[in-house]
Amino acid sequence: MAYSYEPHYFEDMEVGKTFESVGRTVTESDFVFHSMFADDWTELHTNAEYSEEGPFGERIGHGPMTFILTTGMVQRCGFVERTVIAFLGMNYMDVPNPLTIGDTISSEFEVTEKQEFDSREDAGLVVIDAETRNQDDEILLQGDMKFMFKRRDFYGDKPGNP
Repeated sequence: MAYSYEPHYFEDMEVGKTFESVGRTVTESDFVFHSMFADDWTELHTNAEYSEEGPFGERIGHGPMTFILTTGMVQRCGFVERTVIAFLGMNYMDVPNPLTIGDTISSEFEVTEKQEFDSREDAGLVVIDAETRNQDDEILLQGDMKFMFKRRDFYGDKPGNP
């Protein structure tokens, strides 16, 4: 596992390379901020009394919130800092278990694919599998993330680049 906060260029990303995030505890404020930002006030996420009677016995996080927290974990690992040009999407995303207030989550990332672009010489495609778990080792999110990484040989010798 790579633990340092070190930017990685396309050339640094090899299939099989892994990264692990630090932990983060999800708070009541996270739920409120996500609802405000997304303008999604579904009672399963925001109404404690309603949710207590529901299928999970408590409020749960929005599925997209789990994804957003996972993307934050990518940032906290540092390998995308100043070297990613764009997030290009996902081939799949599964949210098999709910996120709850008080969960402490962390993520693991593995490079599963690397391709050069035919259309540009300054960047390449890197696909990274992501898995986010809670303190009970339950999987909250699994998916892949497609990134456009800068190439060192194009950007690396420019001022202001890592």
